[in-house]
Amino acid sequence: MIEFAVCLPVFLLITFATLETCRMIYLRQSLKLAAYECARLGILPEITPASLQDQCDVILLGRGIENYTLSHTPSDLSALEFGNLLVTTVEAPAAENALMGSWLYGGQTVSESVTIMAEY
Repeated sequence: MIEFAVCLPVFLLITFATLETCRMIYLRQSLKLAAYECARLGILPEITPASLQDQCDVILLGRGIENYTLSHTPSDLSALEFGNLLVTTVEAPAAENALMGSWLYGGQTVSESVTIMAEY
């Protein structure tokens, strides 16, 4: 019983820390996917920022990611010409997307960005 009482908290700590780390990896990969898909869509002619936000919503809401923000540079997508770079950035707070609160990752914000060259 003493061994069990000593080992159980350590085992649970390792288990919960592993689950939280896996969730943060999932969050980071989801943000990267959304940033990439929005960048690919953003270089198309006549695309609007609302269309980019819709694409981001479809990807991230479908994956259960909350309170994210999408930004892109340049902000005027119609000014994007052949050879120009488009940078899309997606950010989400780690605490609001964690499985067990913010005990491991605190107030950190996870951010991913993608840079793509306009081809059209």
